[in-house]
Amino acid sequence: MDVIYGIHPVSEALKSRGRSFQYVAIAKDRMDPRVQRIVEDARESGITVRFLPRDFLDRTANTNMHQGVIAVTSKKEYLDLDDIIEKKRGEHAFVVVLDGIEDPHNLGALIRSADGAGVDGVVIPERRAVGVTGTAMKASAGAAEYVPIARVTNIARSIEDLKDKYNVWTVGLDERGTQNYDEIDYNMSLALVLGAEGKGLHDLVRKKCDLLVKIPMAGEVSSLNVSVAGGIVMYEVSRQRRAKVAGAGSPGTTSKKKNRK
Repeated sequence: MDVIYGIHPVSEALKSRGRSFQYVAIAKDRMDPRVQRIVEDARESGITVRFLPRDFLDRTANTNMHQGVIAVTSKKEYLDLDDIIEKKRGEHAFVVVLDGIEDPHNLGALIRSADGAGVDGVVIPERRAVGVTGTAMKASAGAAEYVPIARVTNIARSIEDLKDKYNVWTVGLDERGTQNYDEIDYNMSLALVLGAEGKGLHDLVRKKCDLLVKIPMAGEVSSLNVSVAGGIVMYEVSRQRRAKVAGAGSPGTTSKKKNRK
């Protein structure tokens, strides 16, 4: 079982109906319109609501940052990579591949940005990386209930699958990139590949990418936090695609390569 905590994550989990609930627990000292709405939604869905001491919620969630609301639920259901591509929402697929994110706050923030930018799905590795924990759920503000997430055995092999099976172009965000992130035409089936905190992309994963791009830095620090950097590029992809639909084009960007090496 998983423990989801926080007003937004629990509320969105109830709305999405993607999990089974054992119960929702509310701190005895917490009752306001937002919490009352959660109680009503849970009861309408036939889910048990318990009013319990706050210290019980602290122990169950393993944190006191739960805002007086937790839910004990089934585990997050992960999809296959094929499912994400086959259910793409637009003309071109848009996938975010995370190469070993270890901080659940960063994972949650990236999922939240992915939801807002219209990403079709997020790919994470099974090992040496964080999964969709309660902390990640809280950081995503509930977006993790809606964004399809695939958990794969090997990121490098999954990148190969994306290229070979679905003709998806892979763009890695890396300080050693040869082009700025906003100099690329993203109107193509795309996988944006982001590396781990402080480590960046693994060598093999970086070599598998078709293109490497960077975010220009005007200050003394050489890079941004991965969740911030990822959000910047995701929204550039979203901007270009909206511009194309509107007929405005994407001025200032270069066309993608016609053939892979």
